[in-house]
Amino acid sequence: MSRPETPDTAPLPIVPPAEDTTARDVEERSAQPAGWTSAMRTLDAGLVVGPRAYTSREVAQRLCVSMASARKIWRALGYPTSPEGHKAFTEADIEAFESVLTLVRSGTLNEDTAISLARSIGQMTDRMVVWQIEALVEDKIASEDLTDPEARRAVVDMLPDMVGPLEKAMRIVYRRQLNRAVQRLTVRVEAGLAASAEGRDGSESDAPLPLARAVGFADMVSYTTLSRTMDDRTLARMVLRFESLAAETISAGGGWLVKTIGDEVMFNAETPEAGAAIALSLAETIAADEELPSARVALTWGRVLSRMGDIYGPTVNLAARLTSLADPGTVLVDAMTAAALSRDERFVLVPQPPRIVRGFGEVRPSLLLDGSAQTLLAD
Repeated sequence: MSRPETPDTAPLPIVPPAEDTTARDVEERSAQPAGWTSAMRTLDAGLVVGPRAYTSREVAQRLCVSMASARKIWRALGYPTSPEGHKAFTEADIEAFESVLTLVRSGTLNEDTAISLARSIGQMTDRMVVWQIEALVEDKIASEDLTDPEARRAVVDMLPDMVGPLEKAMRIVYRRQLNRAVQRLTVRVEAGLAASAEGRDGSESDAPLPLARAVGFADMVSYTTLSRTMDDRTLARMVLRFESLAAETISAGGGWLVKTIGDEVMFNAETPEAGAAIALSLAETIAADEELPSARVALTWGRVLSRMGDIYGPTVNLAARLTSLADPGTVLVDAMTAAALSRDERFVLVPQPPRIVRGFGEVRPSLLLDGSAQTLLAD
């Protein structure tokens, strides 16, 4: 986490650029870390576009901003802090920073919003590349019986051939996901959102939270106990299997995976019916998988606030609380969600005894059962 701005690091007035400095005027590349293999040097040369020709101060001068402002941008994008005077940045890096600044200078965005968008890129790509590398390492260990260090060296060797295809796929999928997200944000499903005693919603004119969503959680049973008895490789394989199966099932039901937290997944759907179908299929599919323990699942329907790729609000909190109350292999819903689903013959709702739930008082959950015996099939 970056340190908060202090008075001596607050943004300075825009400064004029120094005399133009190009890659030809400086060293081709700073000294690379000791211990790098030739494969790592090859990979670095392929991934870092152009020579590292600029210090942080030179970058700020090229961008016509203070050092503090330049630092905000590259930290948001996930660039590491560079020692003073160290030539760490390329011409391509400056272009990336300028793309963020252009959004502010054109008046399209204010600075805080532009930095937030930059941070989304930095955080999501960091998680993505770590995920990809670890998946490749696991594959090498499993398929070639390599040790972890051997597998990581093998991945470094193979990455140059994979960067192009993965980068191309990412550009295409980014546009498709952006399109899908915009369509989701315009959907206003109002069924089942009459004002309730829980105070989780309201009318269209006074609803405190803007989006109507089904929110669900699936939590692996006895994960902590199992993790103590497994070696690292077996535990990683179980978690990967759980996340993959959950993601496929959620996608097959038309929902989307919000996040995974080790032994738990959180998902959304646009209607209570879609959310209920996903929840039931998650419980059934995970229970039927011989490699996984059963899962507790819960679903709520209500309004949420979407920010920074996550969702917030009482609807989310209640779904999380109900998950811990569900029996292994079952799905619990709250009273409002049960009312929204009660007219759909595909679902059977069995009222359960009232429970005291932290932050919500007395809650009357219902057990959700499949009335159609149709399960969403993951590939």
